[in-house]
Amino acid sequence: MPNTSHLNEAHSRADESPAYWSIFLIGFGCLFVVVVLAKLVGVHWRDLLPGAEDAKSMSQGVKAAVYTFMSHII
Repeated sequence: MPNTSHLNEAHSRADESPAYWSIFLIGFGCLFVVVVLAKLVGVHWRDLLPGAEDAKSMSQGVKAAVYTFMSHII
């Protein structure tokens, strides 16, 4: 089996790529706005976001929802 370690060095990991962080930040921003609006209206926001059911804070819930969302699109 040929040595393929040089191939892994040429490509950055997915969590370090600009595309990954762009998707994460856009998703985080959109879902954060949804959470803030839901809190203002009085809706239980954890039910709206997948993966945020057990979150202790708003930012943890949004982060969990973004990672859940990203796992479906990446």
